[in-house]
Amino acid sequence: MSAEIITFGCRLNAYESEVIRSHAAALENTVIVNTCAVTAEAERQARQAIRRIVRTRPGTQVIATGCAVQLNPARWSALPGVSRVVGNAEKLRAETWAADTSVGRRDLTVLREEPPQLITEFGGRARAFVQIQQGCDHRCTFCTIPFARGPSRSLSLARIIEQTQLLVARGFQEVVLTGVDLTSYGLDLPDQPRLGQMVRRLLAEVPELPRLRLSSLDPAEIDEDLWRVIAEEPRLMPHVHLSLQAGSDLILKRMKRRHSTATAKEAITRARLLRPGIAIGADLIAGFPTETEALFRETFEFVQEMELPYLHVFPFSSRPGTPAARMPQVPPSERDRRAALLRELGEAARKRFFSAHIGRRVEILLESPERGHTEHFCPVSLSSPRAAGTLVSALVSRADAKGLTAEAS
Repeated sequence: MSAEIITFGCRLNAYESEVIRSHAAALENTVIVNTCAVTAEAERQARQAIRRIVRTRPGTQVIATGCAVQLNPARWSALPGVSRVVGNAEKLRAETWAADTSVGRRDLTVLREEPPQLITEFGGRARAFVQIQQGCDHRCTFCTIPFARGPSRSLSLARIIEQTQLLVARGFQEVVLTGVDLTSYGLDLPDQPRLGQMVRRLLAEVPELPRLRLSSLDPAEIDEDLWRVIAEEPRLMPHVHLSLQAGSDLILKRMKRRHSTATAKEAITRARLLRPGIAIGADLIAGFPTETEALFRETFEFVQEMELPYLHVFPFSSRPGTPAARMPQVPPSERDRRAALLRELGEAARKRFFSAHIGRRVEILLESPERGHTEHFCPVSLSSPRAAGTLVSALVSRADAKGLTAEAS
């Protein structure tokens, strides 16, 4: 039995877990925990998973890797039951996972690793992730990811095309392009191609790919070519997720974000103009340090005005060593209250967005015989089962805040 992998965090981590899986097939009685460091809660869940494995599966080798381990390897290697810690660069190398390898409990460094191994399986998922970029050159005051992932590095278009072609040949109907800072793609490459140019060429070179989706975008860095692709290319799904974080200019400045509320509003408005009906989501942090009730209301009113159906709302989580950790903190109970109010806004907008699909025909990528997601990433329950991993046309009959119900044709 090959190693089991437990993944926390982003789509990039999910992709890297598949690379690890391809390398660690020879390891037996082993669980690899791929950690996340975005929030204290993500770290807590990973530690809890390790403790549960140690308690319920005695004798199992536990290996910890990922961003949380990269930032503090000593803390993770000291956890009872953890036999090894592996850094973010090392985890992508085949030799790290050789059955007879021995990786010491030493300080880990982020290296300019080789491109990850090409993969053809994706852990039973219906959609596949393709890494196009790694790391981040920016220094938001709340974030430790640049320290865990290193500087921004882009994969070549040839490598991205090769990986996508392999996945399509294996039957995947949808590919999601992922990275740490997607809109910085190409700035470190010789000709400095931007994300839009790369997406256009990828679609042209892999015409057999039915659906392409993008992960989170920085509203300050969406290039003109990408806007044209959003407007003109039906195979690029009508779904944009923005790394927004706040709807208050003062809070955005204190976060050291590169966009203003005006920039974000312009991006949302432009997306809807170019691609009518497009689904728009956003990441939001509630209770950032120094956020008064008045500043929170600015974010609340911005989100309310923009009518965003897909919100990922996080109460602020202080990360040791970041500038935000040294700012005056909002009480945790108040962070939670504000997060709940933003989530309520998102749920109401999501219900209205889903309801607008009643009577429409949608194309569903099935993750299971009876459930999947539409082009706009609406979750759908299908009236009669079909084969998982396939694209199915269906007519939407009902909707609520949880998703759609549709009748397959």
